[in-house]
Amino acid sequence: MIEVISQTRCVECNQCVSVCPTNVFDKVEGGVPVIARQSDCQTCFMCELYCPVDALYVAPNSEEVTGVTEEELERQGLLGGYREKVGWGKGRKPVAGHEYMYQLALQTNF
Repeated sequence: MIEVISQTRCVECNQCVSVCPTNVFDKVEGGVPVIARQSDCQTCFMCELYCPVDALYVAPNSEEVTGVTEEELERQGLLGGYREKVGWGKGRKPVAGHEYMYQLALQTNF
């Protein structure tokens, strides 16, 4: 479930508003979008994936709100974590690709 929009990282591009299939966010003129209908979140991670500045955090548990704070996410390096794992963003590589190459190397005795 969507948990956080970082007030410090967000550049007000409204990508999250545009890509959300269940209309969870509201655009705010001259401000950071707001999570307006959190209970409608389907935990699809589209908002986090399309955020160009890693300003969103979607918790993997779609059934409950954890109440995590932006500060805690920053400390743990979790803002934009899904986007990083799938390799979106300059200089990133998908985790699955690394795992695949590792398994391939083991099988071919590199």
